[in-house]
Amino acid sequence: MAENTAPATPSASPKKSKPARPNIFARFGKFLKDTKSEVKKVVWPTKSQIINNSLVVIVMIVLVGAFIALIDAIFTYGLGLLLGLAV
Repeated sequence: MAENTAPATPSASPKKSKPARPNIFARFGKFLKDTKSEVKKVVWPTKSQIINNSLVVIVMIVLVGAFIALIDAIFTYGLGLLLGLAV
């Protein structure tokens, strides 16, 4: 007993449609809403923390600047010795 095993014909598959994308204004509104909610989560520093951190940064800038100036003076003097221009 032979069964009818004819190959199945490829059926037309329905087109896969992309989900509709909201318009530009809706996306921008969602962006603003999400941004506002993220800003609410930020832990803002106190005034004393800002002053303290600013002073630390200023002191470090002065120290690094002085260090670079010292290294520059040493190398300038060494180059002067090497070229016979030392004072």
